[in-house]
Amino acid sequence: MKKTAQKAFVGMSGGVDSSVAAYLLKKQGYDVTGVFLRSYNLDGCAERDAEDARRVAEHIGIPFYVWDTEEDYKKKVVDYMVRGYARGETPNPDVMCNKEIKFGIFYEKALAMGADFIATGHYMRLAHVSRRQPSLRSSDEARPALSLRRSAKGGTEPVGTPRAAAQQERGAFRLLEAKDKNKDQSYFLWTLTQKQLAHCLFPIGEYEKPAVRDIARKAGLPTAEKKDSQGICFLGMVSIDDFLKNYIKPVRGAVVTTDGRYIGEHEGAALYTIGQRHGLNLGAKNRELGIKGKTETKPWYVAEKDVATNTVVVAEGNDNPALYRKEVEIIEVNFISPEAFSILHSQFSIPVMARVRYRQPLVPAKLKFQDSRFKIEFDEPVRFVAKGQSAVFYSAERKNPPAGRLVLGGGVII
Repeated sequence: MKKTAQKAFVGMSGGVDSSVAAYLLKKQGYDVTGVFLRSYNLDGCAERDAEDARRVAEHIGIPFYVWDTEEDYKKKVVDYMVRGYARGETPNPDVMCNKEIKFGIFYEKALAMGADFIATGHYMRLAHVSRRQPSLRSSDEARPALSLRRSAKGGTEPVGTPRAAAQQERGAFRLLEAKDKNKDQSYFLWTLTQKQLAHCLFPIGEYEKPAVRDIARKAGLPTAEKKDSQGICFLGMVSIDDFLKNYIKPVRGAVVTTDGRYIGEHEGAALYTIGQRHGLNLGAKNRELGIKGKTETKPWYVAEKDVATNTVVVAEGNDNPALYRKEVEIIEVNFISPEAFSILHSQFSIPVMARVRYRQPLVPAKLKFQDSRFKIEFDEPVRFVAKGQSAVFYSAERKNPPAGRLVLGGGVII
């Protein structure tokens, strides 16, 4: 009897990456179904993207569906982002979109409809390690149980007690950086679990972006020349400031220097981010505060913000010490690699490579478990660390290994 092809539901965004992902899986013999997730969107591009995805599905000859996730997206991604900014943080909606929508609602519904796998156009690689090799696999129940979560009162509270990974019955899945380091999206996928990875495919992770474009052109895909989306997906051409002002009332407050000097006003502390340079309107202040006749100016950056007092603290110059942090504490920690957690549990400190924002180069650090807290201590201070952003940690080789660096896990900076 002919073996039935495995079913793969592909999240098709209407872009070239997910289009090529669907095309490659079809060529590899999977029974492919395309799905466009209609989510919250402000500038109307969702309709165009859905049509582009439908045209690609028709071109490669696969079934295509549109699933409405707008209400869930608004609650789990948009409202999450607004709450974070209102608390004075810089939340990451892309991480939450992956966790709650693509690898939440989409993943669960696809498997319930008989899919063996879900696939996306993320630039990531996935490797399976058999049971006979050193295993990283654990069940969801064996994931690290000690972390911190946000309490109902707005602070944090401990969750559970530390324990090592337990089950290793079917091997493990290792999440690795993409071949194209310029497009690698591992920073946004640190919330994935072993259970989810067992049903995930990342077809374009072994390709660099120019090669993906070339595949699309040769296959005649309608999205071959479509430009990549930029910024926060649901905002489109709407600025983050304009969006937030619909939810957070702008209240003018003081802009002060790190030594306490008042030098201007801002439009509302919650609207600014750590490391922000533009929108401060402080260009003339360099001349006012500097030496008479001095023409050189240094840029101002947001170093701190306090929504309780509605104050923004700025630091002058790219290398100002106020812009750097040597250590961060993280909550809501997830270990993709249970093996890494087991080592951390026994040694309380492991070497890692880490990044605290997308596009930041990886830096050497130590991941520590102290006093029921997870902390990352950088070998050298890191600039522009923002509360609410993700800190993601990787295997510790200083040079990038040929096979790709292993993504160990991540957490949210507090």
